[in-house]
Amino acid sequence: MQTAPDPPPRAAWLVTAPEVSTADLVRAAATGDRGAWDTLVGRYAGLVWSVARGHRLQGEDAADVFQTTWLRLVEQLPRIREPERVGAWLATTARRECLRVLRRSGRETVSRAEVLEAVPDDVPGFDESLVRAEQREALWHHLQTSSDRCRRLLRVLVADPPLSYTEVAEVLEMPIGSIGPTRRRCLEQLRRRLEEAGVDVDL
Repeated sequence: MQTAPDPPPRAAWLVTAPEVSTADLVRAAATGDRGAWDTLVGRYAGLVWSVARGHRLQGEDAADVFQTTWLRLVEQLPRIREPERVGAWLATTARRECLRVLRRSGRETVSRAEVLEAVPDDVPGFDESLVRAEQREALWHHLQTSSDRCRRLLRVLVADPPLSYTEVAEVLEMPIGSIGPTRRRCLEQLRRRLEEAGVDVDL
């Protein structure tokens, strides 16, 4: 029986074998193949973590969502009908778990210090200049203070491996045609706020 993984440490995303298809990994993991399970976890750990962070969950709450999401997959592995879309399944499940945790705790805000502590050092999808501490701090601070819609959309869009627009629409429950325009508006708002703060970041 597979078990839920531990949350990934900061700056330590797992490296996986890209040549193995996701569908094959899911099928193999369903038969008890531990190697396939570990590779599957490594491939999608960043995505699940991004969904939790997109809902402003930190520390134990984020770890709870991470663990529970993978436990749900363990329970459902033999019944996954579209194994090639397990990324969308994980993101949707993680989102539901985030809402459960938020309802349970009633927590709506998070301090700036907690946000910065939670940001991984290795964030795929952004320019290398963001690795510099000052720019990274400003970027994630302003992202966390963006609207819920923008914060969750941008978090999911920079997840690795990336989801298709169809999967993003399903996970965030938004029309697929609105993803592109919403992304542009959110990035423009974020860019303006960074410029006003005197931060030179190429988004």
